[in-house]
Amino acid sequence: MNRPTVLHLIDDMTTGGVTRVLQFLVENPSLAEQARHEIRSVRRNRVSRIRLEGDVLVSHLAMNWAGVPDLMRLRSLHAKTPLLHVEHSYTEAFVALNVPHKRRFVTLLRTGYSLFDRIIAVSHTQAEWFSRRRLARSETITVIQSATDLSRFRSLPPPEQPLLKIGAIGRLHRQKGFDLLIEAFRRTTRPDLRLDIFGEGPERQALKELAGSDPRIRFHGLAHDPVAAIASVDIVAMPSRWEAFGMVAAEAQAAGRPVLVNPVDGLRDQTSIGIIAVPEFSVASWSEAIEELAGLTTSPAVARDVQNEVKFVSGWKSVLNSLPCFATSGAPPAINIGSTGLQWPLRK
Repeated sequence: MNRPTVLHLIDDMTTGGVTRVLQFLVENPSLAEQARHEIRSVRRNRVSRIRLEGDVLVSHLAMNWAGVPDLMRLRSLHAKTPLLHVEHSYTEAFVALNVPHKRRFVTLLRTGYSLFDRIIAVSHTQAEWFSRRRLARSETITVIQSATDLSRFRSLPPPEQPLLKIGAIGRLHRQKGFDLLIEAFRRTTRPDLRLDIFGEGPERQALKELAGSDPRIRFHGLAHDPVAAIASVDIVAMPSRWEAFGMVAAEAQAAGRPVLVNPVDGLRDQTSIGIIAVPEFSVASWSEAIEELAGLTTSPAVARDVQNEVKFVSGWKSVLNSLPCFATSGAPPAINIGSTGLQWPLRK
């Protein structure tokens, strides 16, 4: 029996968390036993203009008003094909901080999501927002937390004492909150502390100006090898203003590095041992958290046995097995209720 083909559609192949998650998905041998996963790069708002041959189509596209007619055409051209959408971009905090006309934006998401058979949230917090704002029907919402191969991160030795090297890894964009981090770091008084920033983006020059002449702050450019970047630091800082999931936190945790986070959106999902929520999104609070963590004589415990990959694979298998084209009998298999691949809302 031929394996079904699952086409993953993406309109931004820039190196980052989404492309790394997709690469892990298509290369995973366990998922490959179930289906043939392929990535198809498409032009933004032009996905319906190309020939797509797949048993399941999965959108990793950014939703916008200009693209809604294209999605409608895609739905009509593939009326009998299961369409899934993975929401990598939009969160409650994103809307609060970036969207002036919130009702119109909610209408956009409701309209776009209604064209899909399943909406996949990448965190439980995001799924709860979907449900609370009625962005999609509850029975169509599923949670599959993002994952990459963490084996190389787990193989890293733990950081040495004292914890003096702080790493910030991600796109140099307002979203990541590196401006606040730099200000907070510059308030610290220890001359032996170091802040290493890995990434590129539109705020690079502004962040360098904010760092000023502080010799403790260094910019390293794009982290082509995230494992090497995390290996070079003792602590990872994630003061994100919004974050659908926050893959860097899981990678740092697997590497045995404590993580300072702003507990917002998907970062609220990551509450394992070693993930430290800074109580306020302020320069003073972050500066205090850095000083306190760097001053510890023993490293805080970090739960390195995160099971992101196992949950991710189980979640995708469960979602696909619930579709008629994957069923081996008359009725589709029930979705496995677990910590991922989980139908929202939770029911007893």
